[in-house]
Amino acid sequence: MIRLGYPTQNLTLGASTNRSLRLKNLPDAERVSRIVRQNLQDLCRILRWNAGRGIHLFRLGQSVIPFASHPAFPYDWEAEHAAELRAAGLLARSLGIRLSMHPGQYINPGSPNPGVVERSLAELRYVTRLFGLMGCTADAVLVLHMGGAHGDRRSSARRFVEALIGEEGVLRHLALENDERTWSVPQVVETARTLGVPAIADTLHHTLNPGGITLQRALDLTLPTWGDRRPKVHLSSQDPDKQPGAHARLVRREDWLGLLEALEEREADIMVEAKGKELAVEPLLPLVPHGRREDA
Repeated sequence: MIRLGYPTQNLTLGASTNRSLRLKNLPDAERVSRIVRQNLQDLCRILRWNAGRGIHLFRLGQSVIPFASHPAFPYDWEAEHAAELRAAGLLARSLGIRLSMHPGQYINPGSPNPGVVERSLAELRYVTRLFGLMGCTADAVLVLHMGGAHGDRRSSARRFVEALIGEEGVLRHLALENDERTWSVPQVVETARTLGVPAIADTLHHTLNPGGITLQRALDLTLPTWGDRRPKVHLSSQDPDKQPGAHARLVRREDWLGLLEALEEREADIMVEAKGKELAVEPLLPLVPHGRREDA
């Protein structure tokens, strides 16, 4: 069984879960609350649209509650939006849609800077509180890169583990992803095993930073780390007009078929990380093995 999804917004609907605002406007509680409600309303629109088309994964925008982890956030967002978050989570479960979030590149628990570590942990805790209010199980995924090596890869990995080892709420949802420069799949899997969390193979990142192994071997390493949960994989194609690592609008057929071949009929949830969002997923649905759209 292969299931597909995409991140943060739906271009067909003009709907987004990632509206934000400038930090200088954060004290405007009314404005923040309005943005949050727009994000959550659009989330529900997207979930219904996806379910009607056999799309069973969706990644929430990190700014669904913009600046939620910032100390200057102007109100108790957990209390204010609890009912809306519960309703959105219930809708996702009723439609069989698996949710995830992916904090950005500045979230780096392995940083040698204590301030960066604390801000990173605050943001990761925000995600776990959001998942909790939505009623998500451990199947909801918090995807994270390992950040920079800071001149000493081994020390960076050790700091990363030490920062997260006691964060049980975060670890319940955490999955580590390889990147295109610093951390290859074998290196990420090693840290993931130390923390007792799963690892995700990203196909484009792997192409640029293969760590001496094939995509099939990368999947051999990452898929078993998921245990009883459905494993996740990231799929995208290189934009030929941009720097290495930039996602194209759509997925090239050869990249899709190459991933299917490497999976060797193993089950996976595939997050399509393309600029075209749902427009990149829809052409792949008829090519899902056995020609059917799988339900959760």
